[in-house]
Amino acid sequence: LSEKVQAIYLWWHKPVIDRELLQSLPNLKVIANSGVGMDHLDLKLIAGFGVKMANVPHAVSTSTVDTGMGLLLASARRLVESHRIALSPGVEYNEVDILGVEVTGATLGIIGMGRIGYKIALRAKAFEMNILYHNRTRRKEQEEHAVGATYCEKIDYLLQQADFVMVVVSLTPQTRNLIGKREMELMKPTATLINISRGAVIDQEALVTALQTGRIRAAALDVTYPEPLPRDHPLLKLKNVIITPHLGIKTDKTAYMITEEAVENILAALNGLPMPSEVLP
Repeated sequence: LSEKVQAIYLWWHKPVIDRELLQSLPNLKVIANSGVGMDHLDLKLIAGFGVKMANVPHAVSTSTVDTGMGLLLASARRLVESHRIALSPGVEYNEVDILGVEVTGATLGIIGMGRIGYKIALRAKAFEMNILYHNRTRRKEQEEHAVGATYCEKIDYLLQQADFVMVVVSLTPQTRNLIGKREMELMKPTATLINISRGAVIDQEALVTALQTGRIRAAALDVTYPEPLPRDHPLLKLKNVIITPHLGIKTDKTAYMITEEAVENILAALNGLPMPSEVLP
């Protein structure tokens, strides 16, 4: 069937797109990815075969944002630890063991103010949070005003001021290990680091050290590297970290919307029309 294949719909990075596969599909015209991040694809290699590419930025943003806010709230109020206490055989516990931190009125630093980052700010405003953001380009003044966000040209100021730091950037050579030892040392010892982007954006070894030594209060991660982590990884043994298995887009409605958006891109490519969400190398 190789000569009949004109489109590939990638679901959770499958199938693997390599040179061998591309060479075996002479009539392939388009690859549609079931997510926003394209870091698992060699875009130049694919383009070199004359194949177009698309992602689904519209379908995934809302569910990813909800996951980010869920992680923030769960970490702040120690919901996972408290759940375990509630289920434990003993009913006695010291209340200081489940003291959380306030979300309302706290400062949230958003690193990456694209579509998802801006929706995070909208939700944070409802929690009366003070919002700082760092981005390659500054948002329009009216957009900042709508969510009460303050632009930080330098990431250092954001890290120093934020009670919660949420990372919402794409993984590129420039953002790999964006948050490392230096950046964590700038954060408050009471701060929480939340990652809903890609695992490799954070230096995990530095994160383990920061959590073990109390350099930062906690972390809440929907992404790691690799995924899943080896069962003996030190992150899995720490009480001050919440890890979820890349839940970002995993809702029934979002899965349906992703497929719809991917099909729309595929049909446009096959019919020689502009693709709504084309990704260029």
